Amino acid sequence: MKSITLKPGREKALIRRHPWIFSGAIASVRGEPGLGETVDILDSRGGFLARGAYSPHSQIQARVWGWDADEEVGATFLRARLKEALALRANEQPATGDREDTSFISRSSSAIRLVHAESDQLPGLIVDRYADTLVMQVLSAGPEYWRETLADLLLELTGTVRIYERSDVEVRKLEGLPERVGPVRGDEPPQLEIVENGLKFNVDLHSGHKTGFYLDQRANRRRVRQLAAGKEILDCFSYSGGFALNALAGGATHVTAVDTSSDALTLAEANRVLNNLPAEDITWLEGDVFHVLRKFRDQAKSFDMIVLDPPKFAPSSAQVQQAARGYKDINLLAFKLLRPGGTLVTFSCSGGISAEFFQKVVAGAALDARLHVRVLEQLHQSPDHPIALNFPEGAYLKGLICR
Repeated sequence: MKSITLKPGREKALIRRHPWIFSGAIASVRGEPGLGETVDILDSRGGFLARGAYSPHSQIQARVWGWDADEEVGATFLRARLKEALALRANEQPATGDREDTSFISRSSSAIRLVHAESDQLPGLIVDRYADTLVMQVLSAGPEYWRETLADLLLELTGTVRIYERSDVEVRKLEGLPERVGPVRGDEPPQLEIVENGLKFNVDLHSGHKTGFYLDQRANRRRVRQLAAGKEILDCFSYSGGFALNALAGGATHVTAVDTSSDALTLAEANRVLNNLPAEDITWLEGDVFHVLRKFRDQAKSFDMIVLDPPKFAPSSAQVQQAARGYKDINLLAFKLLRPGGTLVTFSCSGGISAEFFQKVVAGAALDARLHVRVLEQLHQSPDHPIALNFPEGAYLKGLICR
């Protein structure tokens, strides 16, 4: 077996079962493993620690598949891991009342995340299901090496008719991998329609954000709907209208939805029509959210509720301070636009921003706005995006409901 040996004292994270090995921890590499090949990970005395996928071009030079020396990585191993991920979702059956809102599989939802990378012990692999289509995102060298095997297993285990790949993400460059988009199994997917919490959405699998839809916000969109009755609402970074249409369905008197992309707003309007929601109660506004918020401030506009769901401001820890300024600015502007007693629902999906740090940033914005603000709820990613206790980086989405 090809192997990598760690420097003395650098095995502590692996003993805690963190699945990443950084290049600086590696003393030597034996056997010239190729991109994505399986290697044994050894301590400085040659003792077995784990087995992982090798990635020579990345700062994360190996990602752990497993911790058992007797377990070989191959089709049988990958089938077992996929079955475990699928069973985790399938075993969470919908119930009545509030439990249905956050269940993995809801009677009113036809889209779900099936594989959540490191949190499902399949590092670098994302799989989302939209009705009868799987969307596969390969983020690192290990699943790239096993791509064909994984595709065959996914079709076998899910019974879907096609797999489409959306591996068009910046992180692949760090792995020395080209971007890739297109069918993996089956034909080119049609325009897909999903149902989430009773609302219908068209999903752009070919060029939409992430794998086509923000599945991680399902429970939070439902929560906004529950809070929306009788409120005038501003929805920022609206994309295809997820929060905006849930607010409208929840009885909002009017929703103003802002996004910089005309294509996203066109899709959002199509989703409004799909759900027969009243056109007169929603305004789609194309523009930079920061500029729009400043314009609204100067015009002395105000709202009962504001939703801030921006893209990543800090993809990594290196951008944290710059991102913090962006988060503070946008939350400060939002606080100034809220009416007395108003509600701010604010999010960060930046992996480099912790929940504690995000709350401090929002607190700083409230202080500058000279407002007394209380956190009513802390929000997280939907539970089909689980967080492994040995991989806290998986807790990337954090949100606050403030009043």
